[in-house]
Amino acid sequence: MGAAAFFDLDRTLLRGASGPLINEALVAAGIAPERQLPFQGALYSFYEAVGETLPSIALARGAAFLARGWSAEAVREAGRAAADKLEKLVTPFARPLLAEHRSAGRPTVLATTTPYDLVLPLAERLGFDDVVATRYAEDGGQYTGKLVGEFVWALGKLSAVRRWAAGRDVDLSQSFAYSDSLYDVPLLAAVGHPHAVNPDPRLRAVATVRRWPVLFLDVPPGVPKLFGLEPYDLVRVVTRPELMPYARFDMAGVDLVPEQGPAIVVSNHRSYFDVAALGLAAARRGRPLRFLGKKEVFDAPVVGALARAMGGIRVERGSGSDEPLREAARALEGGQLVAVLPQGTIPRGRDFFDPVLRGRTGAARLAAMTGAPVVPVGLWGTELVWPRSARVPRIGNLLHPPTVRVRVGRPVALGLVDAVADTDAIMAAIIDLLPAEARQVVQPSAEEVARAMPPGAPLDAVAPA
Repeated sequence: MGAAAFFDLDRTLLRGASGPLINEALVAAGIAPERQLPFQGALYSFYEAVGETLPSIALARGAAFLARGWSAEAVREAGRAAADKLEKLVTPFARPLLAEHRSAGRPTVLATTTPYDLVLPLAERLGFDDVVATRYAEDGGQYTGKLVGEFVWALGKLSAVRRWAAGRDVDLSQSFAYSDSLYDVPLLAAVGHPHAVNPDPRLRAVATVRRWPVLFLDVPPGVPKLFGLEPYDLVRVVTRPELMPYARFDMAGVDLVPEQGPAIVVSNHRSYFDVAALGLAAARRGRPLRFLGKKEVFDAPVVGALARAMGGIRVERGSGSDEPLREAARALEGGQLVAVLPQGTIPRGRDFFDPVLRGRTGAARLAAMTGAPVVPVGLWGTELVWPRSARVPRIGNLLHPPTVRVRVGRPVALGLVDAVADTDAIMAAIIDLLPAEARQVVQPSAEEVARAMPPGAPLDAVAPA
């Protein structure tokens, strides 16, 4: 026997409820009356906020009777019209998840209370193999006000899924299910791999007790959310420029960071404060930035957990593994911004003052894998806020805070064939965004070299050349 993957619709695959858009399509087609039922709008709003409730389900259950006499074909046409708008509500990481199941040979099934005729067009667009949904009985091309089979909700949904699985030799104990609703606990408990997706507070409690995975398909895998907020949203509040009086920011070209859609943000690497500077630039466009970072950051207590929670991608240098790039590609497929620092690490000692920037090919290979644009950023002055030699930033420098210069450039033109040549183009674009002094050959003092060394570096490492 094989396995399948069952997906709920509202607040699981979609960012919110399908009801308002479906009702809008029915009204536009002249099928449903323009006047809403009492409290219908309030029920939808409450559903968007906290998930399914018994009143919202009562409204859905009564819809079959209200549809009595409607043309079934006209409703199907309204479903096709609604699919145009519903598709825009599909969460960014839903499609990659569906693709993973297809690659594993599992049929994907949309299991929803929403009427079959209204949801089938969207399911076809998303490539579902089948749909388990509430079906309205019809006679002579018109709905009769009754159902064919059960109302596909709670135990009724489990019954419908079991019947579907039995007819296709699918083993539920090997299958997957995804839902946001407490009322889908019967289905989730029946499969071998249950997942609570954007769970309502009641399902979150059940998932915690039963140790079911909790997912959010609008953010990269592993990023948690609470009350609709991810850790980035909270960090952004406390990392505003006015809350960092120990640094001044001189930013230009920030509007070149795409307002939506995937992009690879690349920059030079001068300080641990680079992360804050790049994050601020992305935040001005209202976007989170997912960083590729060395494993030491992710292995560190507290900081590592925060890095993972913010969608960071762990890189183990020297391992030769392409998994970090594949994970970054998944984030880009979900429309995210991914930050890559091609130098890999902050140059040490005298290498810090070398005007030639040498990069690794990861960003170029990621661009070739995904076709995402590569947006260059030139950073200068971050090392004055957090020198390589310091374990923490200089947050006490309030009287004369250094200026951090951030310049964003236009996407780099890449051939996407030769990773080395593309890396050279990326590094050249970054250099062009740096001030003139960055391109000058200098002889740093021993003190300057010492500041460019890790804490505790031996004195002979900073001796004059």
